[in-house]
Amino acid sequence: MSLQQIKQRFGIIGNAPQLNRALEVAMQVAPTDISVLVTGESGTGKEIIPQVIHQLSARKHNEYIAVNCGAIPEGTIDSELFGHEKGSFTGATGSRQGYFEVADGGTIFLDEVAELPMQTQVRLLRVLETGEFIRVGSSKVIKTNVRVVAATNENMQRAIQSGKFREDLLYRLSTVPIPLPPLRQRQEDIYLLFRKFASDFAEKYRMPAVKLTGDAVELLNAYHWPGNIRQLKNLVEQISVIEQERDIDGPRLQSYLPHAEEFFPAVVNAQETKIDERELMYKFLFDMKNDLNELKKLVVELLNNQGDFSLSNDQAAVVNRLYHDINLGEKRILPPTPIKTETVKPVVFDSDNYRDPDTEDYEIHEEVQESLSLEDRERELIQKALDKHRGRRKYAAEELGISERTLYRKIKEYDIQG
Repeated sequence: MSLQQIKQRFGIIGNAPQLNRALEVAMQVAPTDISVLVTGESGTGKEIIPQVIHQLSARKHNEYIAVNCGAIPEGTIDSELFGHEKGSFTGATGSRQGYFEVADGGTIFLDEVAELPMQTQVRLLRVLETGEFIRVGSSKVIKTNVRVVAATNENMQRAIQSGKFREDLLYRLSTVPIPLPPLRQRQEDIYLLFRKFASDFAEKYRMPAVKLTGDAVELLNAYHWPGNIRQLKNLVEQISVIEQERDIDGPRLQSYLPHAEEFFPAVVNAQETKIDERELMYKFLFDMKNDLNELKKLVVELLNNQGDFSLSNDQAAVVNRLYHDINLGEKRILPPTPIKTETVKPVVFDSDNYRDPDTEDYEIHEEVQESLSLEDRERELIQKALDKHRGRRKYAAEELGISERTLYRKIKEYDIQG
């Protein structure tokens, strides 16, 4: 069967490369008896893979049993999987076949396999290695020919390190690992799945299918989908039943998405970081341009008035702002104040150019070149904002007109202490 035929037969929607790869591997291993471990986040549809493997194998006419290992109490799971004899424990009024005995010649799907107790893991390892098991309360060895496909949403290496799962059992189960991608990595499939679910629920509840406007589609694709396909399906059912209007716009869809304010109206998603950096750069450039214009006016007045002039309020503010990083003590430009100079030449006001309240005149020093590097300017303004707000980054970010996330990245990039 072709990949497209497999999708049609099992109702699989999507064309994401990772999904296609997972299905191709399942088709390849299906004719063999190799153990398979399906991994992926909760709600990604891991239960489809073992069905594909079983139906494409020579075992398709025998039993297929799906077992949720996390839903069976620890005290009874051995009995469920391997059976028990009469009187083996309280309440065992008769003997019972376990799943491995019933599914002889078929396939068992062990979902949430990481939830198996240690004692059960030992029994399972023996079945995988020898094809033999013993019922609870019995001493008779029973042979079985079962193909095992397991699935988990846990990090198995972490489970092994914490002592929750046996390393040798993992190697037996994961002869062929098949990872399934989360929905957020299948952006081209999200709207396809929405339309499929909307059509299904429209038929189920006998009503017109809901549709999304353009901004709603962008929000749908930008959302993180922590619950993956299961969450999307539940959301479509909610909207189909609750909403009277069949056309759903962005704000309406947002009300159904937990924490969607983090993603709306940021349908720019991946571009958000670049936009923040661009806005920050524009802000620095405009501030620098305004400061330079004010300094030009100041120099022109120096030349035209041969040093006899008064600073305007704006000019004094620019000088104080530009040299805020210099420790002046009590010295500040106090407009308007006459400045007396003997010669006219390009000057830059350093800490000694500011009028001491106890004196009348300024002392002019030779020009000092200020760095015009955007990075230096950016680092300087960030440091000033942090100093002003005593290291409180939230308020510093507001002062700079950027997001906290951008500020954190810049602090790390420039190794700023504050």
